[in-house]
Amino acid sequence: MERDFIDLFEFQTRLKQGIESLFPNRLWIKAEISAVKARSGGHCYLELSQSDDKGLVAKVNAIIWASKYRFIAPYFESVTDSPLQEGMTVLVEVQANFSQLYGFSLIINDVDPEFSLGLKELERQKTIERLTSEGLMDLQKELALPRLPYSFAVISAPDAAGYRDFVRHLDENPYGFKVRTELYQALMQGTECPSSVIAALDAVMNSGKQYDAVLILRGGGSKLDLACFDDYQMSAVVAQYPLPVLTAIGHDQDYHVCDMVAHEYVKTPTALADYIIGIYEDEDAGLSSLENRMRLAVSNRLYREEALLDSLAARVRGGFSLKIAALESALQVLQTRIESADPRRILHRGYALAVDADGVVLKGVKGLSKGDCVSVLYSDGRVECTVDDVILESKV
Repeated sequence: MERDFIDLFEFQTRLKQGIESLFPNRLWIKAEISAVKARSGGHCYLELSQSDDKGLVAKVNAIIWASKYRFIAPYFESVTDSPLQEGMTVLVEVQANFSQLYGFSLIINDVDPEFSLGLKELERQKTIERLTSEGLMDLQKELALPRLPYSFAVISAPDAAGYRDFVRHLDENPYGFKVRTELYQALMQGTECPSSVIAALDAVMNSGKQYDAVLILRGGGSKLDLACFDDYQMSAVVAQYPLPVLTAIGHDQDYHVCDMVAHEYVKTPTALADYIIGIYEDEDAGLSSLENRMRLAVSNRLYREEALLDSLAARVRGGFSLKIAALESALQVLQTRIESADPRRILHRGYALAVDADGVVLKGVKGLSKGDCVSVLYSDGRVECTVDDVILESKV
């Protein structure tokens, strides 16, 4: 029994004609780049795909010929700050192509960089709105950073220039302040970045170590490289993290959702090192100011106490001087009186003093008898006498 048939080439030719007749013109399609490789000949080969909640639903090979790629690639990168790469959603102008040898593929004639940027920005705004509606935007702000944070868990890639800059700037600070840092490695770009950072955050919590804060460092890159830090899941985990999270993800023009929900964010890893050093510098300045105020207060107190002591000493010295002067005056009067009463002074004036044999001064002749011995004292000597007779003088 004979069967009608056509050979493979004719079948492929009819298929090619059907496809080209069905899609005679170029089309703009949206797809995700699941693989990309630029060959040495200048051509760029891509795998485009589409997924939904259940997984992969479409996939096709595509190519950008060298004649187009040398213009498309630099323009795309100049607008997005990123080359075409895996995980990127793009809007591409394509022409359906079917080869009897290589099968179906798409020829890419153009790529719209504004679409990729706009799509990421739209996703970013939706993430912000969702986090806001869930009350997660300000949770980190309610956490208290220790007055002098010392121990930090750092989430970054070990070979990232930003991480190395951070460590060097922190270690070489001119004040000699020392803090402790420990690196938890994570991918810092691409589609795996959010899950990798979340895993690192989990590792910090499960480490059993005490940290004052967590630092997420990236150090700049293209807009699309850094778009992973607008991811909802990562931002939600950061927002609800029990430790303060400080971010330094991009350059001056970058501000991501993770930055918005973080406890504190700065532009660059070097700026984050300065922020930490600044905390210690402010505390040191405060202590120095307090020390100066204490020194001044003590100095003023000592001055007042010394002045009071000087005043008391002056009053004591004045009181003693008056007392001493009064005593000296009384002593002088007493001395004068004693000197005046000194018999020797009387004797010098030409008088004599008579004493009996016992040395008792004779104030009169009463009590003397004939034969008693009497000494008569003069200023220059004495005369020993014997009483021959006692004659009483009658009172006038």
